Amino acid sequence: MKNEFPPSAAQARTVFGFAKLPAAYATLVMPLLLSILMTFVVSAVSTLRSIGLAPGFLYIWLSAWALSWIIAFPTLLFALPLVRRATAALVMRD
Repeated sequence: MKNEFPPSAAQARTVFGFAKLPAAYATLVMPLLLSILMTFVVSAVSTLRSIGLAPGFLYIWLSAWALSWIIAFPTLLFALPLVRRATAALVMRD
């Protein structure tokens, strides 16, 4: 049963104080956040492994992160529906 009452002011705001987006935006927000987090961590590990803590590490890492994010976000938008279907085909529902 859906909640019939409008959300309170606290429920309608994010932790940062911004108004929450409608539920329809979840299909964009989830891959956005996932791609930012994953590319941030993976590019840091990859850059650190490649050049170590060399001078200019931060610039090189953030450049690598930006490029990888530009590729990862649209890839996730395309791939997530396929991955959801594949997961549903492999996992039993309760």
